Amino acid sequence: MSSADRCRVTGEAGWRWVLDQVRYDDGGPWIPEYGDGGPPEAAYRFGTHSGTGGLALALGVVATTRDWTEEEARLAAAIGDQLVARAATAGDATYFDGLAGDVHALLALGRSPQPALDRLHAIGTDAGWPQLSTAAPTVAPGTPFLDLTLGTAGVLDAAVAGGDVALATRAAELLAAQAQPRPDGLAWLMVADELRLLPRRAEMPNLSHGTAGAALALASAGSFLGRPDLVDLACRGAEHLVAIRDRSVDGLAIPHLVASPGLDPADAHDGEPLKWGWCHGPTGTSLLFAALDRAGVASVAGQLPDAWRADCLRAVRGSGVPDRLRPGFWDNDGRCCGTTGVGEVFLDAGDRDFAVRLGDALVDRAVVDGGRAYWRFVEHRSPEPLLPPGVGWMQGTAGIAAYLLRLAAQPGPTELSRPRPPG
Repeated sequence: MSSADRCRVTGEAGWRWVLDQVRYDDGGPWIPEYGDGGPPEAAYRFGTHSGTGGLALALGVVATTRDWTEEEARLAAAIGDQLVARAATAGDATYFDGLAGDVHALLALGRSPQPALDRLHAIGTDAGWPQLSTAAPTVAPGTPFLDLTLGTAGVLDAAVAGGDVALATRAAELLAAQAQPRPDGLAWLMVADELRLLPRRAEMPNLSHGTAGAALALASAGSFLGRPDLVDLACRGAEHLVAIRDRSVDGLAIPHLVASPGLDPADAHDGEPLKWGWCHGPTGTSLLFAALDRAGVASVAGQLPDAWRADCLRAVRGSGVPDRLRPGFWDNDGRCCGTTGVGEVFLDAGDRDFAVRLGDALVDRAVVDGGRAYWRFVEHRSPEPLLPPGVGWMQGTAGIAAYLLRLAAQPGPTELSRPRPPG
């Protein structure tokens, strides 16, 4: 069986397992966080991370590879109706669990994102969009975050995706105002220091929660709005990242955590100072340089943006991914932190050989049972390291299966699309 056929068969088996997990109640469809589990917490039911919004993204990928079945068409209609209905009262603005993610989910289903965009207009404040799921002791409930997955940068990305000029302008201005000067450029924190209840110990500079994600959103917004000033801010963020790179790496890799003044850098990581995935590694950070290249930036720190992007990808290829070299290194196959997220970026970048290698690793690690498949990740610090199989998009079988189906259906290198937010 060819590699493409193995990916297709395993992807369909994984997607079948996900569909088997779908439940319905008076509020419409829902999925457990883990296979055969109970209802998720209300805050996570609709999200793109682990909820039905993530199923919408997977359905969008399936539709690019084949026609939906009647079961899938019914599910797509139910999720679309569910997300439109929740937009009337939703208070969560985030990509992972809220309205920013709903914009992308509705677009994936071929539905208008306007209800979610309208609600984002309505719940925004002068300081940004309140973050509902994180509370004391770190920050007060409702504190606006700035990052791509939980904050203003995610709203900005959704506004650009949804074509909302007014919302994009509003979010871009708020994000621009929070730029932190650095000797070598600009940085964006996950939460502004003045809004924290406890001193910051470190910052996460890569895509999910830091400078790379905020700068990516600004670069895309600058192109969308015709605002060179926003592109310039993004460029200065990229210059800061280049300056703080780990110079021992062949390529470009930014540390997962950068210690705050007075903190021993050795205390700023969990034993793996460099991550390699979409969320905290050069895989995700490469998307910033791709966006700067599309925005027409000629140079970042003396080098073409696309050359820095290539450096990011070279660092990932040389890291050892996808092999599990030691406990704690590459124990995750999901979109956010693992193999699938890396594969998506390399497939978009036209490096099909490495994308196929990653796909083959996913096929080899699948747990196949009776025409179904799922994946179990490892947490080596846990008394029971083998974790239960996740269902959803960012850390579960839905996201993995969608990648395998896309990989199998795509015979050769692809033109790089606009970077999607998480996943």
